[in-house]
Amino acid sequence: MNHIEYLVQLLRPLGVYDLRTGTRNRGELEAYGQALDGEWEGLEETAREMSLTTAESFGLERIEDLLPYRPVSPTVEERREALAALLRIGGDSFTLQAINDTLAGCGINAKAVETETPNYVEVYFPDVAGIPENFEKLRYIIEEILPCHLEITYVFWYNSWDDLADMVFTWSGAEEAGKTWYELATWKD
Repeated sequence: MNHIEYLVQLLRPLGVYDLRTGTRNRGELEAYGQALDGEWEGLEETAREMSLTTAESFGLERIEDLLPYRPVSPTVEERREALAALLRIGGDSFTLQAINDTLAGCGINAKAVETETPNYVEVYFPDVAGIPENFEKLRYIIEEILPCHLEITYVFWYNSWDDLADMVFTWSGAEEAGKTWYELATWKD
């Protein structure tokens, strides 16, 4: 229902206004209703952008402005998840589980693993074969999130021959597609 009809229904029970179409009272209500309809759209957008779970544009930008860096996230949903992870960082964020939860703030699935050597961790990207796009930006964010006393080793993985054999893969198909060795090593199907 638009605001014109809402105002008419609101005033009808009073019985003192002539609310038929074309009357002065109805014309005045139509002017008010149109003004309310125009403002309502802006209010709906503002309400949507005020919540991290529903923000799509300027709301996300305002949250990012509060943080020292922006996550590397290609979609709005991934951006929301990354910002939520960054906002969870607190004084008790230094357990391995909390660190891995916070690393979601990078905007890409990154995992930290403790090593046998004290104060050393390995960080890997389970969903990305090879070196992730925008790695330098990711590296900066990760090193800001992880405690500064930890030495970090980045671990990258590539497809093995067995991985390629398990995929629906033929050499002639790879040649026809013009795949390079690096593209084969980082290919995901």
